[in-house]
Amino acid sequence: MVPVLKTPRFILRQPTIGDADPIARFLNDFEVAGNLARVPFPYHLSDARAWLATRKASLPAAETNFAIDLPGEGFAGQVGFHQGPHGVIIGYWLGRPFWGRGIMTEAATASLDWFFDTTGAREVISGVFHFNAASLAVQRKLGFTETGRSSLLCLARGIQVEHIDTVLARSVWKAGRLARG
Repeated sequence: MVPVLKTPRFILRQPTIGDADPIARFLNDFEVAGNLARVPFPYHLSDARAWLATRKASLPAAETNFAIDLPGEGFAGQVGFHQGPHGVIIGYWLGRPFWGRGIMTEAATASLDWFFDTTGAREVISGVFHFNAASLAVQRKLGFTETGRSSLLCLARGIQVEHIDTVLARSVWKAGRLARG
């Protein structure tokens, strides 16, 4: 079951079919979709509904997604986990109206706390396309370190794009958590 996670400013909850409209609206923005590997562009309401149909409460932690729900504003984006070829990957995005407010750092912190508390995973991997400085800054704040560069297909762009690969070790996360208090 996907828990509800509370942060100082919002909640993270199970995505629902009621999120389809804002998901489609926010991901049908190339400034958002063009930063993501697995999101096509244009992005349609049918894409959002199809993805939401895969989000079951019974999925394992390594396949769990959270909707970011802001009081008075509603759905703002997603943060979640999926199994990749080399381990569990954390991915995230925000609708453009929510950029620059520290929302993703707060959402990723809560989801990583939950993930490491729920699983025995030794690490979480991630990364960003080379031009996504804001997302790389979020990962650095969280304690991710760069492990190299690769090439990754960006569906929205329809091409392979240079990708900065990152990793966050459980030990680094736990040490940072103790320092944060």
